[in-house]
Amino acid sequence: MMSDGKQKKKWSELSGPAKAGSVVMGLIQVSLLVAALVDIYRRPAEEINGSKTMWTGLAFINYAGPIAYFIKGRKQLPAVEDSQG
Repeated sequence: MMSDGKQKKKWSELSGPAKAGSVVMGLIQVSLLVAALVDIYRRPAEEINGSKTMWTGLAFINYAGPIAYFIKGRKQLPAVEDSQG
């Protein structure tokens, strides 16, 4: 039980919108995780700040891990100029 006297609701006790919101948030979290893991796997190690092993582990930390990887884990490469003009 929770210390404030409130109990967690069971899935069957949630309203339709609450269930839908939970499913959407879960899908977003899993999508971020998969996107980060695929990017870590495909990106060369020299284009990642830190080790691939570290970022793979951190990617499993809810939303924060994948978002941190996309913001801080990938090195910013210089922009390639378009030679067609």
